Amino acid sequence: MERILINSPAKINFGLNIIEKRSDGFHNLETIFYPLELSDKIIFEKSVDFSFTSNVASLEKDPTNLIIKALKLVEEFIGRKLNVKISLQKVIPIGGGLGGGSSNAAHTLLSLNELFELKIPIEVIKTMALQLGSDVPFFIKPICSYATSRGEILEPIDFEINKALLLVNPNIHISTKWAFQNIIPQKPKLQLKEVVRKDKSFISYRESIKNDFEEIVLKTYPELSDLKKKLYEFGADFVLMSGSGSTFFAIFSDHEIAEYAKKYYEKNYFCFLQLND
Repeated sequence: MERILINSPAKINFGLNIIEKRSDGFHNLETIFYPLELSDKIIFEKSVDFSFTSNVASLEKDPTNLIIKALKLVEEFIGRKLNVKISLQKVIPIGGGLGGGSSNAAHTLLSLNELFELKIPIEVIKTMALQLGSDVPFFIKPICSYATSRGEILEPIDFEINKALLLVNPNIHISTKWAFQNIIPQKPKLQLKEVVRKDKSFISYRESIKNDFEEIVLKTYPELSDLKKKLYEFGADFVLMSGSGSTFFAIFSDHEIAEYAKKYYEKNYFCFLQLND
């Protein structure tokens, strides 16, 4: 094998509760990770030397680039450099709460292992993934999962969004570090997985499913509060911010209304519509 082309998918957080701050500086949380059809494309090719290119030029020299960090972890583990050409076609908004960088990192670990036949055990891959970020382990096998601890303890869950799902990213970058520094942890009365098992109505989720980051983010960025309000005015059943923002997802029973809302926003914002039948 000389070349691998993979799709690196995004996710949303269907609910996000920050439960407590841990002694190691991280936070215990609970969320439902829901994978999307929206994805970046990455090509890995054997080469005579290393190179990384992207349609987003800033990523090529970004020291926080998780693809490069994943490559270095693999090289440290095997004790040698890998001559590989990596090409990233970025589609998922950067810093939008959709896990694009984490997904890229996970798929880099998996693809390098396969391309160079390194035979690194999957448990080692998962350990590397957690070193790169709390939600990176989810993307090792991105199926709908209830996540706890930092987000790395994953339990597959029977949950499906069988309606139109619209993403709207208003091009506002929100620092995840800032969001965690300003959050006040609190334990929910009922676990997220119990909420979605108890009730299947998306309209009822307006009261029972929250994203704990929303309060501080909407207070700091009132235009995002207006965005959420407007999506409900369009007729969405349920609207919530994903991760620490700034992407919002809206669930619509009517596909035509979802299409109309997409056309309204896509003139100025990044939008993606996933029609789930």
